[in-house]
Amino acid sequence: MKAAFRSRLRDRDLLIGTMITLTTPETAEILAKAGFDWLFLDGEHGVFGAPELQAVIGRVGHMIPCIVRVPTNEEVTIKKALDVGATGIIVPQVNSSSAAERAVQLCKFPPEGTRGVGLGRAYGYGWSFNDYVNKANENIAVIVQAEHVEAVENINEIAGVTGVDGVLVGPYDLSASLGKMGEVNHPYVVKAIDHIAEVCHEADVPLGIFGTDAEAVKPYIDKGFTLIIAGTDTLMLGQSGRDMLSRLR
Repeated sequence: MKAAFRSRLRDRDLLIGTMITLTTPETAEILAKAGFDWLFLDGEHGVFGAPELQAVIGRVGHMIPCIVRVPTNEEVTIKKALDVGATGIIVPQVNSSSAAERAVQLCKFPPEGTRGVGLGRAYGYGWSFNDYVNKANENIAVIVQAEHVEAVENINEIAGVTGVDGVLVGPYDLSASLGKMGEVNHPYVVKAIDHIAEVCHEADVPLGIFGTDAEAVKPYIDKGFTLIIAGTDTLMLGQSGRDMLSRLR
């Protein structure tokens, strides 16, 4: 487990990552070697299951922190992602303080939470059980996504939940909930993101955001967002191929 990730997140270090949607471990390995600070493994919209997550984390987890976006704020999905060795969890569609509290509870071992124990990969298959259990609550990052108008309305309460290590803005789902599907630069969407940022800055909660490329996220770095997801594996692969062809034809 990369113990430094959670502390770096909370210290507001600039952490630049990219989204992994392809389940081939080689894809993650190539991008880990590219120099990113962390990898976002998309278990919500991607096709990752627990075996695929374990294969990827097993290949690159010693090189780079792997943060898993789970599909739901449910015990089994969160537990499995952590048991295969995720450095942290991103929970989508957290629209209330109660949902944020649930995410924290499911990520933490008792007495701080309700996470169950196992003997999977994260525990060294039992050989490093005590070491993992003793350090997990301190090391696992819990990140909640604000990506709906309800999250904007309730962001004061969400940001105040103890154990939330960061709030990650999902601009595309947020734009959809505001009736501006895909218009992430629409004034309504920008105003909502700015409100989330203002509240989180006041609450001393780290902020993150996704953008499809460097230009999309640079303005938010300037606004104090430090947990950055720039692009996806598929977009980078396709764009690189397209750029090469345009230079050859």
